[in-house]
Amino acid sequence: MKLEVLHVPDCPNLPPLLERLAEVTDRPVTTRPIASAEDAARFGMAGSPTLLIDGIDPFAIADDRDRGLSCRLYRDAEGRLVPAPSVDQLQHAIAAAKG
Repeated sequence: MKLEVLHVPDCPNLPPLLERLAEVTDRPVTTRPIASAEDAARFGMAGSPTLLIDGIDPFAIADDRDRGLSCRLYRDAEGRLVPAPSVDQLQHAIAAAKG
């Protein structure tokens, strides 16, 4: 399983995502800074940060397709906007990717 996080340089939401990923998995996580809208589209970044599990964004929603270099916010279990998926959401996404 390949875990990759796409982000803009100095993204304030990157550290919380990486910290939560470290809580749920010991797999290596690659980070890829994205500096242009073209690269965001090419690599599949729907706002910063975007987690890809084996190249797929487990949190993708139709409205995020064209977010590119903008900040990305997620919804927690109560529907509040948060800077990164919760530990539970990440555990679920990784488990679902495993099959």
